[in-house]
Amino acid sequence: MLRTILSQVKEYRKASILTPLFMLLEVVVETLIPLAMASLIDKGVEPGDIGYIVRMGIVMFILAAVGLFAGIMGGRFGALASTGFAKNLRKAMYTNIQTFSFSNIDKFSTAGLITRLTTDVTNLQNAYQMILRMFTRAPASLICSMVMAFYINARISSVYMIAVVFLAICVSLIVSRATKYFREVFKRYDDLNASIQENVTAIRVVKAYVREDYEISKFQKACNNLYLLFLKAEKLVVINMPLMSFTVYTCLLAISWIGAKMIVGGSLTTGALMSLLAYCMNILMSLMMLSMIMVMVTMSQASAERITEVLNEKADLTDPENPRTQVRDGSIEFDHVSFSYKSGSGEPVLKDVSLSVRSGETIGIIGGTGSAKSSLVSLISRLYDVSEGSVKVGGVDVREYSMEALRDQVAVVLQKNVLFSGTILENMRWGKKDASLEEVKHACKLACADEFIERMPDKYDTYIEQGGSNLSGGQRQRLCIARALLKSPKILILDDSTSAVDTATDARIRKAFREYIPQTTKLIIAQRISSVQNADRIVVMDSGRIESFGTHEELLEISPIYREVYESQTQGGGDFDEKKLELSADGPETTPGSADGSSSKGGANA
Repeated sequence: MLRTILSQVKEYRKASILTPLFMLLEVVVETLIPLAMASLIDKGVEPGDIGYIVRMGIVMFILAAVGLFAGIMGGRFGALASTGFAKNLRKAMYTNIQTFSFSNIDKFSTAGLITRLTTDVTNLQNAYQMILRMFTRAPASLICSMVMAFYINARISSVYMIAVVFLAICVSLIVSRATKYFREVFKRYDDLNASIQENVTAIRVVKAYVREDYEISKFQKACNNLYLLFLKAEKLVVINMPLMSFTVYTCLLAISWIGAKMIVGGSLTTGALMSLLAYCMNILMSLMMLSMIMVMVTMSQASAERITEVLNEKADLTDPENPRTQVRDGSIEFDHVSFSYKSGSGEPVLKDVSLSVRSGETIGIIGGTGSAKSSLVSLISRLYDVSEGSVKVGGVDVREYSMEALRDQVAVVLQKNVLFSGTILENMRWGKKDASLEEVKHACKLACADEFIERMPDKYDTYIEQGGSNLSGGQRQRLCIARALLKSPKILILDDSTSAVDTATDARIRKAFREYIPQTTKLIIAQRISSVQNADRIVVMDSGRIESFGTHEELLEISPIYREVYESQTQGGGDFDEKKLELSADGPETTPGSADGSSSKGGANA
């Protein structure tokens, strides 16, 4: 774990080395000042030697100036090293997250990854700075002060040893008991972030159903759980400070009492006693620093473990050793494909699917919720890998391609239309980063998005809020289609991506596809048969299998499911899922359209 974490220090190694060096210099200076003060008292103040007092005063001033300089430089380089370390940690985690497959993301959860990138990294940053400065300064100061104290008077200095042993035992007990609470705290942070993320993302639904009170109650519960854990940990940690104060004042009383008796007896000078009291404060302050470091390290240890998990996580999907970088055409072949989201989790989502699509064909895909339509097309761009069989694009298994090259030729418009904060033009250039304004306008025209863009005051410079919240669902869908078309892909997948547009606009978009991108293979997932009936061929999915495959006319003859849904939609009644369930109840020739628990993730909402 330490090797993984410390590898992110990188270009801040110099600052990380200079920080403890300046701290050591500050400690040396602080150790010499009490000696100078003792000499000033014994050889200057008591004999009344003004010249000696001036000379030692100048020496003490120089020592103080050097200590000040060392402290400032130590703080400066410590801040540079810790903030740079935190920057590198965040960058390394974020870079690794970008390589994750969906299954890797699911392992941590979105909220968990956000907590690791923010709270956990901040904890590690604070701990690293404290280690560089305090963890160097405190032991060095403790050792130097102990050596000098024993050098002055070993009898009185034995009081320090008793205090050090006592505090070490107490701090160890406090830290060991607090550790388990701090580890649990960061898991609860994940729950808190998940509650916030879910609420903010779905705020329209919350308000529509007047569930603000419920969401507030849920958030308060998450906050309260976090509060209770922190309270248990802090109740233990808070003992540390009064314990330290008690030990400090007890030591001061003991040293003053023993020292006073020794001064009266003539075995100790006043200056030596003053130095011993100064070293006493240095020693006990060092112990207080060490106890604070132990608490901080305890908190950061849990964070370090969570960060290491992300850094060491390997993506489930990787490029082969010598990947192919050219996709010949848009032909697609599923060869006895079975697929499950979790290996060994029971019945697969897709079951022995075989399908061949020629380059340039338009293929419609329909099926009930849970029939694995989205799961089927997600294998084409290798968002997941098959469990059995193979998927070929351009005659080559998708696992032989570079994922970047493959996905660059497969444009996907998902059910959930995602737009990013920025202008329309910036969002469009996600499809092609160097696209000209004319290219963007052409793509928007094909997707029937130009008609509403031209009505906007700033047209293509119109700012889109996060998630496209200032656009309607249909407008977001058309922009996402235009963005996909801008890639000029060999394969275009529309996953129920025209559900929010009217039928006339849907028809115009399909017509534009036929006329302007005839060489692109088009896969259209839809619930409306009108969206796919003019496709070259249509796939009817049923519980992870291909129930029928053919043209619109052929399916009306051979597919009871397709025929019943077509009749229900043309007659104006029912939807796909309702009709399919009715059909299943009438006879044994079809299986239920709703997915079982093992395949629910692969349905229309996948």
